[in-house]
Amino acid sequence: MSEHLLEERNEAVLTLTMHRPDKKNALTRDMYGAMATAINAAQEDASIRAVIIRGSAECFTSGNDVSDFLNAPASEPESPVYRFLKAICHADKPLIAAVNGPAVGVGTTMLLHCDLIYVAENARLKMPFVNLGLCPEAGSSFLLPRLLGHPRTAELLLLGEEISGSRAVEFGLANQALPAGQPVFDAAMSAARRIAELPPESMRLTKQLIKRGVADVASRVMDEEGEHFSKLLGGPEAREALAAFMQKRKPVFN
Repeated sequence: MSEHLLEERNEAVLTLTMHRPDKKNALTRDMYGAMATAINAAQEDASIRAVIIRGSAECFTSGNDVSDFLNAPASEPESPVYRFLKAICHADKPLIAAVNGPAVGVGTTMLLHCDLIYVAENARLKMPFVNLGLCPEAGSSFLLPRLLGHPRTAELLLLGEEISGSRAVEFGLANQALPAGQPVFDAAMSAARRIAELPPESMRLTKQLIKRGVADVASRVMDEEGEHFSKLLGGPEAREALAAFMQKRKPVFN
């Protein structure tokens, strides 16, 4: 369990809320572990029909907590990060995301494993892995080109471009962008309740067929990404990028 992950049951819907407002919901090992445990448990609980993942009204998540992250390599099979990524990759019940504000790094790549994604129009999605001297994770190097094509993937991963919630819908990364004043969570809950009223075995099998082969390849790519990620994390480029981030200066890559 983690004090920074709130779990709430609403009939057949489980809501997981990343709750670390003082750190913009930056993810720690404990939070990853708690989310992995909750999602895996939901797969075994017949009374749960859908899982919603959300942050706050101001921020989905700013990504990994930098200081915590340096001590939690994602490529270790038993690491909380790895367990969470595998849990969302192989979940057989619908995962629904409600995204407000920044969704940085894993805050965006985790959406690639969700089935329905509702975003605020002014949400900000960004994957600055190269900017930090790192490489993509969560199977995103496979899933993004398949979803967006090469040019748009290059824009997001090579340049680390930030896109709005509205553009995420245009790209096919989200289902609906809601204007200011319309709660994103309400849209996610409405979809979850609709799912809860439908035949559960048919729902499970349909999701399995939709993701046929994709999850297995993404999982293998995730393993490869993790190996590269760990090596880069200990390298000079990542050290300089992360030091510059902590010192609030521009990094210098020679």
